[in-house]
Amino acid sequence: MRVLIVDDSSVMRKIVARGLRQAGFQIDEILEAGNGQEGLEVLKGSSPVDLILSDWNMPVMDGLTFIKGVRSGPAATNSIPIVMVTTEGGESKVEAADTAGANGHIKKPFTPDMLQEVLTKFMK
Repeated sequence: MRVLIVDDSSVMRKIVARGLRQAGFQIDEILEAGNGQEGLEVLKGSSPVDLILSDWNMPVMDGLTFIKGVRSGPAATNSIPIVMVTTEGGESKVEAADTAGANGHIKKPFTPDMLQEVLTKFMK
């Protein structure tokens, strides 16, 4: 499985990657991006990914705009599950992310068990 983690914090990207492994997911490759614009570039320049985990609040391009960009892209990226991993947990924010095309949400801080609970339906 190939996973793209989009977060402006390199430390948080490493925490998410470690959490995935601690939750028992078999990850073949983890791609990283520091903001939504970089995330879109990674998607254009790589083999397909199986899952995207994205923060909301990032410079250059935030997570919501990133999701909209992925969902308006080619069919190959349009169907990739996207899960928001963010401190933004208010009902209106969750609704906005769902409307943009998010498939799930994980609130920071999180545990490997929380990752497993939300991501199991997307992992093969």
